[in-house]
Amino acid sequence: MPGFKEIGLAGLGIAVTGGVVYAVWNYWSSLQRESPQRDEDRTKPDERPRVASEVKSPKKHVLVLGLDGAGKTSLLHCLATGTLRRSILPTEGFNAVCLNTDKEQMEFLEIGGKESLRPYWHKYLSNAHVLVYVVDSADSARFPEAKKHLHQLISKDCHLPLVVLVNKQDLPGACGIAELHGALSLSETGDERKLFIIGTRISSSDSEVPSSVRDARELITQLVAESR
Repeated sequence: MPGFKEIGLAGLGIAVTGGVVYAVWNYWSSLQRESPQRDEDRTKPDERPRVASEVKSPKKHVLVLGLDGAGKTSLLHCLATGTLRRSILPTEGFNAVCLNTDKEQMEFLEIGGKESLRPYWHKYLSNAHVLVYVVDSADSARFPEAKKHLHQLISKDCHLPLVVLVNKQDLPGACGIAELHGALSLSETGDERKLFIIGTRISSSDSEVPSSVRDARELITQLVAESR
């Protein structure tokens, strides 16, 4: 697996809601795509040939969703930085993280899981190369709600790779992977979809990022590399 060489955190975790989130994200992305190049920065192709290691593929997007309280923000921090953070406030609007590997440029976009934001989740699917769905495995009362929103999302794209992170495995009463697979009816996600389910946890007693989170990061990186 390629290692993470550069990590850039986009400071976009601000409290916004609904259509404002969508508008701000589209505007921020368009600035990156359409920012004019200064004349002094332009070079003719034959003036500065680029070696293969300098050439990056187009930026790809990973969408991170799940109900509020599932632990998305803490997981995203670990996935992006490879470090633990003891106290992270829940995402009220959205949280964007840019990652560069040897071969890929990736943008992770986490949308808050509050009920007022969920109707806007589907607006981001068209640009996603991988969907990461985080579930609180210790809150079985909300499994039906998590299932409903997940199946609404994946019904819009039968090919989008899906990674389900069964989070908070360290808490009392947390269900296992097999149990959650049934509770979310993951067997009904479609035969043409790449589906992966990983048990994860982030505990204040951990001295380093758990191996399950490192495995999830490597898997997501591989899926992004394989996507078109």
